[in-house]
Amino acid sequence: MKTVLAPMLLLFAVVTTNAQDKLPYYEIPKEAKKFTQGSVISRMIDGVGFRYYWATEGLTEKDLAYKPSAEAKTAGETIDHILSLSEVIKNAALNQSNDKKEVEMTFAQKRKATLENLKQASDILRESNDISQFKIIFGENKFPLWNAINGPIADAIWHAGQLASFRRASGNPINSKINHFTGTVRQ
Repeated sequence: MKTVLAPMLLLFAVVTTNAQDKLPYYEIPKEAKKFTQGSVISRMIDGVGFRYYWATEGLTEKDLAYKPSAEAKTAGETIDHILSLSEVIKNAALNQSNDKKEVEMTFAQKRKATLENLKQASDILRESNDISQFKIIFGENKFPLWNAINGPIADAIWHAGQLASFRRASGNPINSKINHFTGTVRQ
């Protein structure tokens, strides 16, 4: 009995650990059943998450330090910016103010936090038929969620593209099996 139980427990531990460690956006989640204001903006956020996941998957210290010119930001600094954009998106979905809190984090922690912020916002907004209740809040200033489309969502897409370009230039291109149109990865 012990010889059967031990391998089963080991398998359970490996499966549980892998499920817990899995980050969102390896692939884009299944689409909503109907088009609503919330499902459309949620899908845009999912697109950001998918692009960011793959633009940052397997980055090395060399990649993080890369910048195309002396005046440009490094890939690592661009990742910091995308993290802050993901916080604005998440805070809008939570109707919370965007108060800057600088916390020291590793690249892996920043990547995980960014992906989780996007997933949390997407999940909340997907369930909404009326996004007018959500605001982007900076101090006393409140902006409609529509500003998230041309603001932090578009900016995050832009910068995820920069990361993909930076890593190609530093010799570490993204996975060629990614299909951005379908949000899937060929096996």
